[in-house]
Order: sequence, then C-alpha cells, then structure tokens
Amino acid sequence: MEIDSPIAIVVEIQEVTIRAAPLPRTGDMRINAPEGSPSRLPLVVYVLALGTLLMGTSEFMVAGLLPQIAGDLQVSVAQAGLLITVFALGMIVGAPAMAMLTLRLPARWTLVLALGLFSVGHLVAALGSGFGLLLAARFVTALATGAFWAVANVVATRAAGPAASSRAVGVVGSGAMLANVVGVPLGAFAGQLVGWRGPFWALVAFAAAAIVAIGRWVPNGTQRRGAAVSVRTELSALRSGRVWLVLAACVTTNAGVLGTYTYIAPLLTDRAGIVAGLVPLVLVGFGGGALVGFLFGGRLGDQRPHATTVAAAGATALTLLALGLLSGFAAASVVLVVLLGFFGFVATPVLISLAVRFAGRAPTLGSALTVAAFNLGTAAGSWIGGRALALPLGATGPATIGAAVAALTLIPTITIACGQRHPRPSHR
Repeated sequence: MEIDSPIAIVVEIQEVTIRAAPLPRTGDMRINAPEGSPSRLPLVVYVLALGTLLMGTSEFMVAGLLPQIAGDLQVSVAQAGLLITVFALGMIVGAPAMAMLTLRLPARWTLVLALGLFSVGHLVAALGSGFGLLLAARFVTALATGAFWAVANVVATRAAGPAASSRAVGVVGSGAMLANVVGVPLGAFAGQLVGWRGPFWALVAFAAAAIVAIGRWVPNGTQRRGAAVSVRTELSALRSGRVWLVLAACVTTNAGVLGTYTYIAPLLTDRAGIVAGLVPLVLVGFGGGALVGFLFGGRLGDQRPHATTVAAAGATALTLLALGLLSGFAAASVVLVVLLGFFGFVATPVLISLAVRFAGRAPTLGSALTVAAFNLGTAAGSWIGGRALALPLGATGPATIGAAVAALTLIPTITIACGQRHPRPSHR
C-alpha cells in the first residue's frame, strides 16, 4: 500500500529519475519491493518515520527541560546535562550492541521490542524521584533508540527497493529532523504547563500507539536474518574498508555541524546582536533547514550518491567558515544557520544507505554503526566546540574550528567516490 505522507508533502521539492547500484541481496530482509523508481514510497516507510519522530523528540527535548529537572531533583544544571551525555553514550554503545543481541529476531519484533523498551524507559523517568534512576532510564531509552533506528533503516531500504533506498532512509530519518522543528518545542511548552514529567508521559502513550502501528504495517515476513547469517557474518562488515570510510565521514560531518550548533546561542547573541528571546526561532530555522536537507539529500542521493556526499561536505565547510566570518551581521548569521542545517544533513541519508550497501551480508550492523558514528561525532564535536570557545576567537571559535573539521569529510568521501569510479577487479 502506498500513500502520500504529510512528512513527504512538506518536502516534495522535485522529482528526480533515480538510478542507483542495487543493494546486495541477502537473507536479512524479504520484503517484495517494487521494481523501478516508484513515485511514492510504501506506507511502512512513513510509519517508521513516525517512530523516529518519537525517538528524536526524546533525544532532544531534555535540553529544554534541564532547568526544571535540575530544580525538581535538586541537582545543578551542569549535573542535569549528564542526561544528554548519557543518552549519547547509550546510542554509541547501544546501536551496534542491540543489533547483535537481536540478531535472530524478525525485524518487526525487534522494532516492537525497541519501542516497548523505549516506553518503559520513559515510564521509569516519569515515576522516578532520584537523579541516578533518571540517568539509568535515559541510558535504557538510548539503547532502544539505537536499536530502532538501526533496524528501521534496513527495513525502509528493503521496502522501497534499490532504486529508492536513500530516499527511504531520508524519509525515516526526517522524523528526527521534524522533532527539532515540532516535537522539541511542543515538549518544552508542555513541560512549562504541566511540569517536566508531562512530556515523558506523553511519549509513553505515543510509543504504545506506535507499537500498534508497527505491528500492523511491518510485514510478517520481514525476516532480517537467514539461517546462514550469524554473529560472525555480521562482524564481516568490519572488514570492509569502504564501511570505515563512510563511518569516518559520519563522525566528521556531525562533529563539525553539531559541535558548532551546540554553542550557536553565544554566537547569535554576543556577535550577531540577536535578542536572546529570538534565538529559539533561529534554531527552528536550523531544524527546518535540516529537515528539508535530509529529505532532499535522500532523493538526490539515489541518483548521484558520491557527488552528493562530496558536494555536501564542501558546502558545509564553506557555510561554517562564512558563519564565523560574517557573525557580526544578524541577517547573514540567520541565513547561514538555516543553510548550515540544510547542507549539514544533505549527506546523512546517503551515508547511511552506503553503509548498508557496503556492509554486504550485514546491513543491520552497517546501519547501527552509522548511528554510533553520528553520535560519536556529536559528542566529539561538542567537546571540541567547548574548547574552541576558550580560544582568542571567542564565540566564533566553534564555527571556525567546525569548518576545518567538516572539511575533513572530503577525505573519505572523495576516496569512496574515486574507488567507485575505478573499481578493483573482482576474483571469483
């Protein structure tokens, strides 16, 4: 069954003729995807996008609730910030670990169990009274989030077929981007009205509804693992040099973009002179740019994956450099922040799709490793950006250093592109 989703309607920018090298045929997934280049994606792709919308809201909404959490649990705001660090750590460790632990489960059951664990984590957080318990609940939630995203990417690519794999990954991941635009602001607003526990209760209810939807729309035959697939087979993906190049690109991309985004408020207020009350609107612009870029990249990436990743890396580095140089001008800064969201996430669905393809017989592990790599980049970028603030560059330090880090993405992306242009002879 195929429909037009509201998520897709937002970014129906243009139709492109999609031609991509087919993904390896494996025993992991047995969804009968339509041949050719479908104008619409299967309904299951949009159902999975709603799941990632919940995941993205959970991941990012805590930033807007930190003062309330700190006051209620009698800890400092800095200590409450550990809730974000623990979540990132859970994603880094949890995505590949959960992919291996659920090795022999059908995809539908893995997604349902992940959503169930996600719901339990939020239930514990909503009922708990101690900060340590809340930290543990956030870690468990991150494990579930990593597992869901890793499997959802593979389900989407198989459901859409080889000709629309990047586009399908773009739609699935757009749920997380949409969380920045809609879910996170709504969560912060609800937290002000009913307290910080209110958004956690809401996510428990929405996760329960998502379990019903996943159980209804992910086909019974969605088996991720055949009899020949084992832990050893999954780990064989680690021997692929191209997988490691993709993972390196994931790390440097997120480190450059989100390392700057973490400290964008001081840049906008101190350098651009934007009133603090207007900064959230600029951040919504960043989220909107990221949403459009994510889906546009998914469409374009099926036609020209390597040109997309190389061009996105160059454009991201130039945008960050311009942001540092022109941060004294309010209008230019706002436009560049929106462009940073766009260019910074154009390559993301393409990189995920390439990792799934290059992983061969271990697509789920390939997908899980990209989730871990993106979160590693976020953690590393935030640390680097914090150190950059202490440089003589001041508030422009994160953007300037971020431009150099983002430019490093050109190394693995160009290497992959050259390797595809001049493939090594195969020996059977």
